[in-house]
Amino acid sequence: QVQLVESGGGLVQPGESLRLSCAASGNIFSIADMFWYRQGPGQERELVARITTIGPSNGSTFYADSVKGRFTISVDYGKNTAYLQMYSLEPEDTAVYYCSARIRTYGKFDFKTYWGQGTQVTVSS
Repeated sequence: QVQLVESGGGLVQPGESLRLSCAASGNIFSIADMFWYRQGPGQERELVARITTIGPSNGSTFYADSVKGRFTISVDYGKNTAYLQMYSLEPEDTAVYYCSARIRTYGKFDFKTYWGQGTQVTVSS
């Protein structure tokens, strides 16, 4: 079994910063990618950032245009934990932020996508 647990959400004012964490645990053999998505009120879930954690592209990242230059995704390989450092937050960043990861478990040969439960980020004055 695999669990992804997000933490670090909260209420902040515009211009402030926040760091989200996503800890993966369980029967993990390998993690291929870790993602941060978000879903604002009345909106579809969108990909915010991705980091590749294995292979020749290990460490490569992707950011949505709306967060490029303000958000940074990183990973602590020893802790199987991904982070999303968010700077210069705007009211438009208000959403539930979800962590996702493509994980291969012991005894399996393919990667499966797992999701966390989400953490609320509210940016308001």
